[in-house]
Amino acid sequence: MHYQKEIDRLNEYQKEAVLDESDACIVNANVGSGKTTVLISKIVYLHYDKNISYKDMIVLTFTNKAANEIKERLLALDESIQLEELKGFGTFHSVALHLLKDRLTAENMGYTKEFLVIEPEEELDIAMEIIQEEKLTIKYKNRLKKRLEQANAIDREEEKLSKYNDDIFKLVQLLKEGKIKQNKMSFSDILENVNILLQDNIISPKWIIIDEVQDSDSKQLEFIDRLKGSDTKLFAVGDPNQVIYSWRGSTLNVFYTLKHKYKAKELSLPINYRSSSSILEAARCFLLDGSDLKGIREPGSKIIVKNQYNPFNEACYLVDKIKQIHNSGVRYRDIAIFYRLQNQSEVFEDVFLKNNIPYEVSMKKNIRDIPVLNWMIKLLRFSVNPSDTSSGVYVLSSKDYGERIKEAVARKIVREQNIEKSELYSKMHNFLHKCSEITKSEEIDAYFEFDKYIRPTASTYKEDKECICTLLHVIMEYVKEKQMKFLDGLRDFVNSSALYGVNILQKDISSDTDTVKLMTLHASKGLEFSYVFITGVNYGLIPLSTRDMEEEEEMRLFFVGITRAKDYLELSYYTNPDYQRVVPGESRYIHMIPSRLIESDEVKSANVNLQELKKQIQEAKNEEKKDKVVTEAAIAEIAQAEVEAAVEIDVNTVTEVVIKLARHKKYGTGKVVKEDDMMIEVEFENYGVKEFIKAFSELEFL
Repeated sequence: MHYQKEIDRLNEYQKEAVLDESDACIVNANVGSGKTTVLISKIVYLHYDKNISYKDMIVLTFTNKAANEIKERLLALDESIQLEELKGFGTFHSVALHLLKDRLTAENMGYTKEFLVIEPEEELDIAMEIIQEEKLTIKYKNRLKKRLEQANAIDREEEKLSKYNDDIFKLVQLLKEGKIKQNKMSFSDILENVNILLQDNIISPKWIIIDEVQDSDSKQLEFIDRLKGSDTKLFAVGDPNQVIYSWRGSTLNVFYTLKHKYKAKELSLPINYRSSSSILEAARCFLLDGSDLKGIREPGSKIIVKNQYNPFNEACYLVDKIKQIHNSGVRYRDIAIFYRLQNQSEVFEDVFLKNNIPYEVSMKKNIRDIPVLNWMIKLLRFSVNPSDTSSGVYVLSSKDYGERIKEAVARKIVREQNIEKSELYSKMHNFLHKCSEITKSEEIDAYFEFDKYIRPTASTYKEDKECICTLLHVIMEYVKEKQMKFLDGLRDFVNSSALYGVNILQKDISSDTDTVKLMTLHASKGLEFSYVFITGVNYGLIPLSTRDMEEEEEMRLFFVGITRAKDYLELSYYTNPDYQRVVPGESRYIHMIPSRLIESDEVKSANVNLQELKKQIQEAKNEEKKDKVVTEAAIAEIAQAEVEAAVEIDVNTVTEVVIKLARHKKYGTGKVVKEDDMMIEVEFENYGVKEFIKAFSELEFL
């Protein structure tokens, strides 16, 4: 069998884990040690060698990407596998959703089988509606999500001890009733309800297999416990050094909990195949438990630490660096740039676009983030679930799309089911009856006549139209792929989009397109690249300015970023970060790496803060010191700071006349918006307004 060759390729540690048949086994997998290979080999071994049906396995992952990778590998081994057999393979939430839809009686909780999944934001929208309608007194509404979580966790006996003395517990109860009435479950409801129903319904698969088990929270651990019958065997793989979602409730002692609860055998995958030994040695500095990282590769090149003046300068530098790497034969897709916060990608995107560097951005930009699609998905949600009154009201009362009816009138139409008062409501109301046999995306478009509702005169019309067509195409492809009837497939898509988001604008970051990958450190987990650039290692970014209890997670996050690199790792920090509350200069994380592993590219006067010098000049002017001549020494200091900050200058470029347009070597042509004796501000397309010291501006005036 083909699968036997896969097992023969495993090292002794991997093979021991795959062949182990203990009732419970926990595998501590070091980063880059072949965790995914072991997980898939385990499933294949159980199926082909031990004759365990895929239907008798529950395989739990933490991302849709990981679940899809497992399914794709299995289908590559045997194309005859039916998707129906793999329904128990997926994220915790998707597997729980499958059980609620197909194997448990959600009706016992007050729902129908057609219930829909809602995102946390929509749950808050419903809560705010209830507060308004019931005239509830709720304190600290800006922290409502957190307060609802806390109130849900408090025992009814403890309610009277609440220090807030408001209607939060009444809201919790009304919200629960409201979701049942609208036939909707939130993410937390899915796990809570499945755990309740599993108390009286025994599923008992033969095997439960868990990926990235270290990220499990208490509800997920309870889900595992409810699924596990007396004869169910458990196999879990994870790395305690990569717990980077503690804000989501993951528990740091998951390994200890599982090991002692189920008397689990503990194995390890200690050998890292991914990174050079220099990179691994640097990564060890950020391990919190003192564990070892064994590698089998040569030391490789040293870690480059580069002082950049600011993010824009770094983006320009990276253009040249990436072109150089690519010209040496490296594919763009083997190069990645990591940052701490999503908005840091913007400057790289702008500069890469202008310089023809192909790139992809990993971004949690789902349907809700695109206004027309947020409106449209609510329209579809109400069409397949007429109980979803809040979506119906939103669709009719949107200020930008649809019929733009007043909210109070829209609410009356929906409650009274008055199809005479609204053509759009009538279309949604009759959708289930009239559209059950749809086979093409154009038929949905024709039925709803979306052109009428997206304002043909609006500036966003063309873009909105493209978004709608794209989403309709994605929906129909999804229905075909799932081999479902249209209405069932549409409901499934709506739930899937709530659970995972749908990246309409770009392909998934893991795609095989030959592009440089831009992503946050969080998004980098589970990936690997030959060349990795971690940008902005300043205090306030890496690590973020956090409370002490969160410092450990920042270190683990940095560890994850470092260990994505196979051959080349470059760390950068900024002299002028351009971000609020970010400290100029390198953070202590760089000092934690032994100097023998580092090749520094320091700026000699890293402590010179150009922005501060500019500020001093401006203050001098404001204090009516216009006539004061800036000494040659001061000018020389500023010029030297500009040079050392990698800002190319021309000291002979001085202007004394009022100009309309100016050209800059890197920013392009811009319009002069403000100018005095010493400073000049120019607005550039794509880059906004930039301020220069006039004598050293490098501007060519047109």
